[in-house]
Amino acid sequence: MKRRPSTSPQIDRSSTGILGLDDILLGGLPTGNLYVVQGEPGVGKTTLALHFLLAGTRIGERGLYVSFSETEKELMSVAASHNWNLNNITILDLSSIQKAIKAEDGRKPPEGGDGTRRYLRALLAEAKKARVNRLVIDGVAEFSVGAPDPFEYRNQLMQLKEGFGSGTTTLVLRDNTMPSQHTHLESVAHGMIGLEKSESGFGAEQRRLRIIKLRGSQFRAGFHNFVIEEGGLQVFPRLIAAEHVATFTRTPLSSGIPELDALLGGGLDKGTSTLFTGPSGTGKSTMAIYFAAQAAKRGDKVVIYSFEESIGLTVHRCRSLGMDLTNDLENSTIVLRQINPGELSPGQFAFDIKNSVLTNGVSFVVIDSLNGYLNAMPDERFLLIQLHELLMFLAQQGVITILTVAQPGGVLPRVPDVDVSYLADAVVLLRYFEALGSVRTAISAVKKRSSDHEHTIREFSITSRGLQVGDVIKEFQGVLTGTPTYTGTTSPPLLQPKTPKKKRR
Repeated sequence: MKRRPSTSPQIDRSSTGILGLDDILLGGLPTGNLYVVQGEPGVGKTTLALHFLLAGTRIGERGLYVSFSETEKELMSVAASHNWNLNNITILDLSSIQKAIKAEDGRKPPEGGDGTRRYLRALLAEAKKARVNRLVIDGVAEFSVGAPDPFEYRNQLMQLKEGFGSGTTTLVLRDNTMPSQHTHLESVAHGMIGLEKSESGFGAEQRRLRIIKLRGSQFRAGFHNFVIEEGGLQVFPRLIAAEHVATFTRTPLSSGIPELDALLGGGLDKGTSTLFTGPSGTGKSTMAIYFAAQAAKRGDKVVIYSFEESIGLTVHRCRSLGMDLTNDLENSTIVLRQINPGELSPGQFAFDIKNSVLTNGVSFVVIDSLNGYLNAMPDERFLLIQLHELLMFLAQQGVITILTVAQPGGVLPRVPDVDVSYLADAVVLLRYFEALGSVRTAISAVKKRSSDHEHTIREFSITSRGLQVGDVIKEFQGVLTGTPTYTGTTSPPLLQPKTPKKKRR
């Protein structure tokens, strides 16, 4: 982020009407300047511009939309799709400007430089007549095509920039398809906003924006994801952990199972992240939800992001294992969110977690699993960068975070590797192993930064009565390899569910 010095003068800003974009701009666009919004067709330039004009009408400012590429009817259709009313905004399309020129001297504007000069004069006259505070010009390429040479084009842009005075804030919408030799607009503009969209192999398009330049004002640099939905653009500012630091006491969350607490050195500590890793089916998700239920019992607010299972299946599975989440879900103590990786942008996901923590008071987060999170990313190399910033933010807020990841091991086929173990504060390893014709599960804590922990391997089981953790496995060697060697002298014990005592008659 480019930070604003404490000695900088106060800048009068115009809101863009988009909360996330205003946050990136540290309040909005400096008033009275010309800005370029550029991007390929269909990326959202028109929608952003209408946001900008509507924000002005809400505070009593006059807005004018000049379109050389869309008709007034088409603009009204865009607005209707977002339930917007453009009655307080003046719209001039190409036919309206041509009528104004013809009314001036009775002649149709000629082609070439003289024609564009007359278009410009008519545009300035209409804007001054309407006394607009906010102006949008859609289709500035018309000036570059009509200008006889680059000097004339630059001269027209300077007239456009200076013609409205310091009281008008202007957005010029430019397609990336403009001729590359006409780059004068970039140097004339006070600031530039670039919009991009990328195709993915599966799922929705990913959109992002960045502030290319902004003279005399600071802003949040880098790319920020956004989506277009009913109601317009929603922009998700890039998460910067250093901006969010809270004070908290680092207390542990007990699992309620003595053997598991011994393994974890007392439980999961506030402000730390724990990675549950192992082959599919070893119980990573169940253990994560079990800890989430324990957190809810002590009054914490919990959110579980599920990339792998539907909400209904998760609730049913938990109920069959003796964990009924019904009351917690009804009271919103636990919130289950099913994530569709094909429809998710990484910035949107981080923004949702940030909002859950800062606005809704969530203090326990589960991401199940990182394999699904990876599938939501357009490029794997961005995963660790995003995740590092996200985990740093959660740690500084005192949130307990659980991550699950399926990795190769045991008797199952390989799955994609996601090496994030160095990011987590604690790592819990689950592994299948074979013993006398049966498949059993082992659990061990291989890392914990916040406190000492037990360096042992215990047997782990999930039954209809819930989670069970057995004694330390001492009579096997090579458990974590999946095919251990028995070194004991008696038959190896099996972890069995405790049988309830019979009631006396």
